[in-house]
Amino acid sequence: MTSFKENHLMKFHLPLFILLFSITTAFGQSFSAKVVDAKTGKPVSFATVQTGEHQGLITNEEGVFTVQLADLRHPQDSVYVSSMGYEKLGWIVAKPADTVIALAPKAFELKQVFVSNTNLDVRDIIDSVKYRMYDNYKMDLSKKKIFFRQSDNNQMHTVDFGFQKSTIAELNKQLIDSIAMLVPRQSYNYKEVAGEFYGNYQNHKLYIDKAAELYDKSKDVSFDGLSDKLERIFKENVKPDSYLKIKSGIFGTKVELDSITEAEEDGAAIKAEVEKQQAPSHFQQGIIDRISELYEQLFFHEGSKLDMFEKSNRYRFTKRDYTFIDNEPVYIIDFEPKGKKDFKGTLYVNTSDFAVVRLEFDNVRPLKRFGLLGIKFRQNVFRGKMLFAKEMDGTYGPRYLELEDGSFFGVDRPLKVIEKNKHVKGRRKQNELSLELKVETSNVIKYELVVFDSEYISQSRYDSAPENPDIKATYLSQYDPSFWQGHTIIEPNAAIQEFRVVE
Repeated sequence: MTSFKENHLMKFHLPLFILLFSITTAFGQSFSAKVVDAKTGKPVSFATVQTGEHQGLITNEEGVFTVQLADLRHPQDSVYVSSMGYEKLGWIVAKPADTVIALAPKAFELKQVFVSNTNLDVRDIIDSVKYRMYDNYKMDLSKKKIFFRQSDNNQMHTVDFGFQKSTIAELNKQLIDSIAMLVPRQSYNYKEVAGEFYGNYQNHKLYIDKAAELYDKSKDVSFDGLSDKLERIFKENVKPDSYLKIKSGIFGTKVELDSITEAEEDGAAIKAEVEKQQAPSHFQQGIIDRISELYEQLFFHEGSKLDMFEKSNRYRFTKRDYTFIDNEPVYIIDFEPKGKKDFKGTLYVNTSDFAVVRLEFDNVRPLKRFGLLGIKFRQNVFRGKMLFAKEMDGTYGPRYLELEDGSFFGVDRPLKVIEKNKHVKGRRKQNELSLELKVETSNVIKYELVVFDSEYISQSRYDSAPENPDIKATYLSQYDPSFWQGHTIIEPNAAIQEFRVVE
């Protein structure tokens, strides 16, 4: 008897140019599919779905994609799916039922494919990458059809108010302990944007076609959110003719950070990093800032934290293997720091033009760390992926950029809440609440940018490109699959699909 797995793979291991359906019923609609490995049945993450020349999308981390047929330039063209190390698979544009597409691992003979390049030393390859870098990655102005997603994971690890004493009857230990129990410990927030992104790697404009925000308005897992909550509760629990003066502790973390700016060399940089995470901004400008940050970290961008090429002598490179990406042979090169550098990862380098067509990286130590006066900060997560594809002129442009940026922030300091009375002359001090605060929180922000289509534009067209800075995102209390109907996006993962606000 044939097993389920065998039936599953036999059913979906489809040869080239099948899944043929009627164009008349499909045009203007969409179809979804999941890409899997034909041998194992496991999802193929970040596979390329080519919908036209220099146009396409990618599968999400679970191998899922959706094609909007109305967006295709030529409705009778074929759609192709390819991924590193797999055979390319295609079918004529139509609307199949939701299905699974199985990619077969690509079989190749190394000696035949790489006979002219196998003798290159890994240092020769890295030097060639550096030499060809500014020829392979063009800096000209362009218009890109994009989808951007920001996923925030905020956790409050420790909330200990450390009640010491209080002569303010209303602010007693029972109240303080109950507040600590009510503080939310975790929150997830998502921002999603579809639009047109104009510019180069330095200058940017954004026109947002549609945007959504998913979050729980009742949860704010941050120092500022905790400060606001405490201050509000304190004010609600004192006499009408009294007011509070709050000294030290977590209230006004920006003020607290001022005290460390001059205390250590990295103080100003750390203060800027924390303020960037806390600072409110208009929705559109916030998205531009996040995409700009993704661009700033491109390995060929001046000022990128990824310095494995700029300081290649301080990294160890190992040529591990070969594979194919978009039917082009590539070297697989691992890298790691020799000493106190920050990153390890893998490079995928085209064997003919020495372009890095894929990069995966992860930090091996905190990029920033600080501890002074009861304040602790660590930028302890900085990892991501970069996938590039050829443009019309033969140079390479980004197709998918992913960055996870995470930090830890902690405060272990005394807090005094002093009650003063408006009708008392002199110092006006009446009562005092003393706490020994210990609060620790972490935050990981994941940015994802998908480029579906790209064209070079003139300076005048860039200057006249439209923007809509006052646009607001639609608030969603749970994932709504119909919200993005008619728009090309990277499909949400299971965590986003399951997100909902519990009333």
